[in-house]
Amino acid sequence: MSYKRAGKKGTIIILVLIIFSFNAFSTFAAGQKEAAKRKQGPFDVAIFVPGVVAGSPLYEQLVSGAKKVAGELSNVTIKVVEGGFNQAEWQEKVTSLAATGQYELILTSNPAMPFICAEVAKSFPNQKFLNVDGYLAGNPQIHTVLYNQVEEGYFVGYLAGLITKSNMPGATPELKVGMIVGQQYPALDKMIRPGFEKGLHAVDPNISLDFRVVGNWYDANKASELANSMFDAGVDVILPIAGGANQGAIKAAKERGKYIVYFDSNEYKLSPGVIVGCSILKQEQVVYERLKAAVQGKLKYGEAEILGAKEGYVDFADSDPLYVKSVPKEIRDKVSAMIEKFRKGQIVLEVPEL
Repeated sequence: MSYKRAGKKGTIIILVLIIFSFNAFSTFAAGQKEAAKRKQGPFDVAIFVPGVVAGSPLYEQLVSGAKKVAGELSNVTIKVVEGGFNQAEWQEKVTSLAATGQYELILTSNPAMPFICAEVAKSFPNQKFLNVDGYLAGNPQIHTVLYNQVEEGYFVGYLAGLITKSNMPGATPELKVGMIVGQQYPALDKMIRPGFEKGLHAVDPNISLDFRVVGNWYDANKASELANSMFDAGVDVILPIAGGANQGAIKAAKERGKYIVYFDSNEYKLSPGVIVGCSILKQEQVVYERLKAAVQGKLKYGEAEILGAKEGYVDFADSDPLYVKSVPKEIRDKVSAMIEKFRKGQIVLEVPEL
């Protein structure tokens, strides 16, 4: 009898110990989770825009991608700093951000920025940088992502070539296509323009390119003057890559019954029937993915990635109803066949060394 009572008492003691241990473990686990959360702390991000946000599709996507992360992760804060159009001031402004010691990451976007960040990094060895739309490998403080803009240029060049050879209203007998840029820079000269010309010449080697430079990224009046001069010379479709000055080219094309192909984002709505093709870079997605990885400690600094159509980050907005409405089916079919080959990786255009 006493043995049975002792056994029952022992069982009770064991159950009590199990319950105590479980509660203690739960309390410990919760404490560890809270400690980890405290250790993670705030993750402050400075977004340096080398220019202004408004009117620049890539910079708008830069900010929106970061805001998406901040909306999901409560410990992420972002501050947007517009650097303006004077490139000589960019390094000083990035240096000022790094000097505060406040930001776990400085996020920026521009082919020139990796080299500016590398200079700043020499003075601030603990500062980390994420640069999308630029390329620099091997710096342990910087992660860069470069888009294959040879392919992006090819997409709109191919469409522009088909349009200038077409019977669309406003198309001229001359095989002339235009390109208006704010300023020249390595990615433009080595990727975008060559890709655009490859696309034109894939349609017809006799198509010529009328290339003009505004001299800045904001003078819409100058861009309008250049566009009208080009239209007078027989150009019927223009690719503007001039920031805020793009509006001048769009306005001139609308007034003259001509066409615009657009770069970096879907902007058919800006001028339906005038903007007849848009190549797109999925910068918002890249920023979201890479910034989230940085917050989670998974971003590999020192790496430089190149993303193209095969990876799904360079594309063409061919399903938009405004594109379908503006461009004849015969042309759309040819563009679709070409785009699909890039999407499937059947065609890949090499990116030159910048």
